[in-house]
Amino acid sequence: MDAAPARGWTQMTGQLRLDDHLQRYSETALHALAVATAVDAIAAAAIEIADLIGAGDLADASGLTTGRNSDGDVQRDLDVQADAILRRCLGKLPIAALASEEMREPQIGDRAARICVAIDPLDGSSNIDINMTVGTIFSILPAPDDLALAFHQRGSAQFAAGFVTYGPQTSLVLTLGDGVDIFTLDRKAGCFRLARSAIQISEAGEEFAINASNRRHWDPPVRAFIDECLAGVEGPANHDFNMRWVGSLVAEAYRILTRGGVFLYPSDARPGYGDGRLRLTYEAHPMAYIIEQAGGSATTGRERILDLSAQSLHQRVPLIMGSSNEVRRVEELHCDPLLVASISAPLFARRGFFRL
Repeated sequence: MDAAPARGWTQMTGQLRLDDHLQRYSETALHALAVATAVDAIAAAAIEIADLIGAGDLADASGLTTGRNSDGDVQRDLDVQADAILRRCLGKLPIAALASEEMREPQIGDRAARICVAIDPLDGSSNIDINMTVGTIFSILPAPDDLALAFHQRGSAQFAAGFVTYGPQTSLVLTLGDGVDIFTLDRKAGCFRLARSAIQISEAGEEFAINASNRRHWDPPVRAFIDECLAGVEGPANHDFNMRWVGSLVAEAYRILTRGGVFLYPSDARPGYGDGRLRLTYEAHPMAYIIEQAGGSATTGRERILDLSAQSLHQRVPLIMGSSNEVRRVEELHCDPLLVASISAPLFARRGFFRL
């Protein structure tokens, strides 16, 4: 017997190609043609990147460290190659400004263009060596009159956002501001085809994702929330949770879109983590836009991600995203110290799993 469709997904029997989907969209607004052309270029780059990653060491494409990027993070060989492929594909288009995780400052292009594009060329590249899912994240914004402000806009200003997963399948998750669709690469035809349409994240989830090894560094609201999850049916959540942690933002987001749940990458007490770790402009903003378009929520714990505007290109933020019930609970705990204080942690003391 065939398995039932995953919760929140609408089964599609058609074989709509991404370029046909973009063609239809391109006729809907003045900026739509520019957005569609940029997404098409990113898709073309993604096919090239997927081939490069798939070949691995055979194509001299590895996860070997080559130095550090402009923001101080470890930079790998594939980070550099993916960035070069995307910039080459996008560089042919009328784009007012382009920003990348691998750039120190944005690159100003066609000042008459209607859009700006921000990219994380290869998210999760530390997973390359262990053959785990990695991806590309992108955000498309309107071009302001003053291009110095191109990447200082609120996340809610985005025209489109998406990400590509390079895993067992190469899939492109896309929102054009009216829901979320998933396209999967048809390798024989060399194009992306619609696999799932109108994705909806379940309101309540049964999985949480966080790096539990950092528990001793978390703020009390985060500890309290995870304590509640681990208490399962014996706690206020009144149902059991499973824990997941891949260490790849695109993989975590894809799982939430398909199965619900909540992902937490909070700020914590470690040096350099006080403001969170993920970048607002080209990680948190596009992910939050996608998650909200699919009916979920995204927050820092205290503020809606899409209400924030970056003060600098590589600004970092905490990110909690996923099923709205769980995200709302994290926000409640951040806003009510008395509520946090009322939640003891007997689970940890009794079972000793996270005892410090």
